Amino acid sequence: MLTGIGGQGVQLAAQTLARAATLEGRFVMLLGTYGGTMRGGNTDSTLVFGDGPLGSPPIVSRAWSAIAMHHRFWAPTRGKLQRGSLLLVNSTLFEAEDELERELLRVFEVPASEIATGISGPMGASMVAIAAYARLTGIVELDSLVEAMTSSLPPYRRQHVTSNTELLRAGFAFFDASEVPAWEAVEGAA
Repeated sequence: MLTGIGGQGVQLAAQTLARAATLEGRFVMLLGTYGGTMRGGNTDSTLVFGDGPLGSPPIVSRAWSAIAMHHRFWAPTRGKLQRGSLLLVNSTLFEAEDELERELLRVFEVPASEIATGISGPMGASMVAIAAYARLTGIVELDSLVEAMTSSLPPYRRQHVTSNTELLRAGFAFFDASEVPAWEAVEGAA
C-alpha cells in the first residue's frame, strides 16, 4: 500500500512498481484512489503481487507492507497493517511519530523528499521511496523500475526520465540490501 497527499507522485510510483513486477514475470493488480483535488488531497494505491493469476480486486483488509509519504491520511493505511509489517516512511515529511507504533511495525525511514529535492525537486520523492522499498524487500530490481518508470511517464512528461532514473538509483542505494524479503528464496535459484 502507498499513501500520501496529491502531488507527491503516489499514483505514478504505484504504476511504476506494478509495471516493474510484470516485467519480472509476476502478476499484479493495482487500485489507485484519490480525493477530488489534484494537490493536497488524499491519494492511496493498493498493489497485490503474485506468482500466478490473481482472481480478486486489489481491495485488501490486511497488508504486510506500506509506504507512507506523509502523515496526513495515514490512519486508514495503518489500520490495515499486521503486526510485524514493514513500513517505509518518508522521514522528511512524516510528522506523526507517535502513530508509527514501532513496537508493532518494522519501521524504515528514508528522507525521500530531502533526497529528491537535492536531485530534481520534492515531487520526485515517491520515486526515491519505491526504489528504497524495492531494495528493502527485493520485490523488483532497479533495472525493472527504471524501465517501468520510462514506460509509465506520459509523453508530456518524458523530459523527467533522466531525473527520475537518478531518483530511483538514489532510493535503491539508500539501504544496503534486502532486509525484509518479499519473496522466499528458492533453493538452488541463481
